[in-house]
Amino acid sequence: MKKQLALTSLLAVIFTLAAAGQTAQGQKQIKDAAEYNAYIAAYNTADPAAKAAAMEAFLQQYPNTIEKEDAMEILMAAYQASNNVAKAADAAARALQLNPNNVRALLLEVYVKRAAGAAGGANAAASLAEAAQLGAQGVTALQSYSKPEGMADADYQKLKSIAASVFHGAAGFGALQVKDYTKAQQELRAAVEANPSNEPSSIQDVYPLALAYLEAKPADDVNGLWFIARAINLSNNNPAYMKYGHSRYLKYHHAEDGWQQLLAQTKTTAVPPADFTITAGPPQPSPSEQAASMLKEHEPTQLPFNAWEFIMSSGNQEAADKVWTAIKGKRVAFQGQVISSTRTKLTVASSPDDAASKTADVEVTLKTPVAVAPAVGSTVKFVGEPSSYDASPFIMRVTEGEIEGKAPVRRATRPAAKRRRR
Repeated sequence: MKKQLALTSLLAVIFTLAAAGQTAQGQKQIKDAAEYNAYIAAYNTADPAAKAAAMEAFLQQYPNTIEKEDAMEILMAAYQASNNVAKAADAAARALQLNPNNVRALLLEVYVKRAAGAAGGANAAASLAEAAQLGAQGVTALQSYSKPEGMADADYQKLKSIAASVFHGAAGFGALQVKDYTKAQQELRAAVEANPSNEPSSIQDVYPLALAYLEAKPADDVNGLWFIARAINLSNNNPAYMKYGHSRYLKYHHAEDGWQQLLAQTKTTAVPPADFTITAGPPQPSPSEQAASMLKEHEPTQLPFNAWEFIMSSGNQEAADKVWTAIKGKRVAFQGQVISSTRTKLTVASSPDDAASKTADVEVTLKTPVAVAPAVGSTVKFVGEPSSYDASPFIMRVTEGEIEGKAPVRRATRPAAKRRRR
């Protein structure tokens, strides 16, 4: 529903401006009196639905009229005014058959197809690709688009600004879908700069522009962080945008300071000032370096299980070997969440991250079968002897396991036979 409302809102802006340039040009050009009267009657019809029907009738009766393209534009506007977006899009497609560079028709087609692609579904990718192609076509057509007769200069400039934003936005969003980040940055930036006053299409270009900067390799973090902060403001603090933007800020700057100021600055400013910058934080140590540092500060047996897992999967083989030598074959205590279990074997998530994702990181073979297998999802404490491990994905195998509080199965014994009397 929200996407349809946004679409209708933008189309209303487009066609309100376009209507200012629609005049009854037929009175100047149509020579046949009957054709002229039919055109003027359709043009002057007040009710949008009736106006569309009258203009359809005119085009059917006079398929070769000199006013065909103008009539198509009036038809698009009438259908849009009557909230019949599907019919408006059909009229736009027909107008483009007459003139592939009809800016108003391209505007409607691009926006409708991009909205259809954003809504998802089986044809979403095709709709977005077509919107991108038509958007590029629109950018070219706009270069030679002259002011329609009867349109005020201010309305003409505003219509061109919105058109540039829609065309560049569709072309850039299409480039983003195929990971052409350079083109996506260029087109989406042009879309945002053409629409700094936040017309209805603004938010749908600002967030993709942030992604185009931040997901590129290498990333343009300074521009990307500006536009993700801008997208947060335009979306009224969308939680997903906020989480992504904040995490990217910390990843780049490595500190909280400046984040709230960035949000405040982007609330009222569409594009970054020429001198805008964000200081990159100091380089972070690699996993291999972190593993070495951990073992300088602690003996392996003093570290928790999640530290063992990190070190043994860090790529630092020397550090991994040091941990493994310290625990292999030793009696070690564990605790974790049961992922799967039988009476003789269970898998457990012993690190907090693996427990959260329900991923096993320990495989335990029990010394003696238990009477009742531990329930999946329960927390167990056990001891056992690490026997082998895989670094990626990490899994440690433990043998001779014994679960705290789980009694092993005991063999039944026969009662002693009674001594026979002699």
